[in-house]
Amino acid sequence: MLNWLRSPASETQVTHGQRLWLYVFSVLILILLVIPTFIVIPMSFSDSQYLEFPPETWSLRWYRHYFGSEEWMQATRTSFTAAFLTMLVATPIGVLAAYGLHASKLPYVRAAFVLLITPMMVPLVLVAIGAFYAYVKLQILYTMTGLVLAHALLAIPLVVIVTGAALKGYDMNLENAARSLGAPRWKAFATITLPQIRFAVVTSALLSFLTSFDEVVIAMFISGGDNPTLTRNMFNALRDQIDPTIAAISTIMVLVTTFLMVLAQIFGKNKTGG
Repeated sequence: MLNWLRSPASETQVTHGQRLWLYVFSVLILILLVIPTFIVIPMSFSDSQYLEFPPETWSLRWYRHYFGSEEWMQATRTSFTAAFLTMLVATPIGVLAAYGLHASKLPYVRAAFVLLITPMMVPLVLVAIGAFYAYVKLQILYTMTGLVLAHALLAIPLVVIVTGAALKGYDMNLENAARSLGAPRWKAFATITLPQIRFAVVTSALLSFLTSFDEVVIAMFISGGDNPTLTRNMFNALRDQIDPTIAAISTIMVLVTTFLMVLAQIFGKNKTGG
């Protein structure tokens, strides 16, 4: 233990012992972030009519209620469909935007980047209000099209940031060499550049999916009718009544999110580690 504390923590002379405070602080933050999850999961297995922790009686009652409810199943289908379509829309647009910003030699590229990530800087409620009034005019309120467009607006900045970071570590001379041998730019990008940044692209796609799947503020304004999202119904159920089904759904959402992130890490490790 003493040898580990005295060993360098990085290429500098800073040791693990000197960084011990940072490790402790990080663990405390991690515990604070994880504790709510450890509370919600046991609550989902309660047989009580109300949210109860710790459960006095263990049961799958609320999971059966969730899977047996057509209302919840419809909302689940809407959320998965919207998330999948958002991923298909946001990922190629964001990747191409990041590539264009990286390869461009034009002035004001930085300003274009800031403009692309503006949806991340504006409060979601303002984006939701703007989308609501725009969709009323366009007559796409409460439609899957409107929901996907709004969620893609939130997901594209993430794709641009993640892909842009990957491109900064990529040597563009490899693509330029292919172009000098006669390959069109699109083919050079598809065959040379894209395989090199594939992990960032896959990560961006999963983040786009999760951005849509977990989003609730915008969904409260523009989803409904035949296309209510799962998070919207959860919020309404929590507001109108304390329904323990929410705990079961939250547990399932945590498992889905964790699975996707682990899948991204495994994919990246297999592709980059050889």
